[in-house]
Amino acid sequence: MDIQHLELLRELDERGSVTAVAAATHRSPSAVSQQLKTLQRQLGVELVRRVGRGVRLTEAGQALARASVAVSTAVAEAEATLEAVRGGTSGVVRLAVFPSAAELLVPGLLTRMRSHPAVEVEIDDRDVSEDEFPRLTADFDVVVGHRSDGVVPPDRSGLSVVPLLREPLEVAVPLDHPLAGRDRVTMADVIGERWVGVPVGYPIDRVLMAMALRAGVTPDVAHRSIHLPLLENLVAAGHGVALVPRHTSAGRAAGRFHLATLENVHAGRHVEALMRPDRAVRPAVRVVVDELRAEALLAEAASEEARRR
Repeated sequence: MDIQHLELLRELDERGSVTAVAAATHRSPSAVSQQLKTLQRQLGVELVRRVGRGVRLTEAGQALARASVAVSTAVAEAEATLEAVRGGTSGVVRLAVFPSAAELLVPGLLTRMRSHPAVEVEIDDRDVSEDEFPRLTADFDVVVGHRSDGVVPPDRSGLSVVPLLREPLEVAVPLDHPLAGRDRVTMADVIGERWVGVPVGYPIDRVLMAMALRAGVTPDVAHRSIHLPLLENLVAAGHGVALVPRHTSAGRAAGRFHLATLENVHAGRHVEALMRPDRAVRPAVRVVVDELRAEALLAEAASEEARRR
């Protein structure tokens, strides 16, 4: 049994089509199909079944795809052991990160990576829904994603998940607002305000809608944008109040707008590093994740310091 053939089953299981697997593995679709047929002949078991214009894995194919994860991880662990024996960690690590986390973590991460000159980090901004982050692990070594408080994440049993930080949502108000002198506000204090917010259905908007539902009102949302600095600029200019992530916004708040904690509203997001298990054991990947965790701790501390000033 060829390990590379098993890998194709795994890729087909995760990507859903021969065409997508071919693009990801730099093969032609016909080559992928031929190698899958070869594996079926070797094992004497149907692994892939044609459905309409596409294909899907049979029960046996799915079982082998899951088993291939353990095989790939064992191979990666052996390679990591060999690298440790040789001494030195090197390689390219592909990192996908959503924009506000990139703003918070990437500058410091790159500074830290100067201590690891043989490890190269390739960074790609990816702004997707929170349910889509696990899928990015097929194309990236490390995916920094988020999930909202109270939301059950999709099945991630086949992934390695490393918590980085929890980022509460705060209420941003203009400096001349009557609430600007308060460190804590209640939902009743702010729900009737004019809001600037994110598009409908985004996690922060779901928090605002939940607050409005509890209060029995329809929120007045004047402007919407996915660009957090724009929302902050609108607040600073007096065009409304906003829900914003604490650590990301704290550094820009000083002298421009005020951040207040919401009482009795547990609202925030968990920022996490997601990886395929075989990639998570690579020494270069472990170095990047360790430095991400260190930078996340520093970012949390810096945010709290900025709030105390």
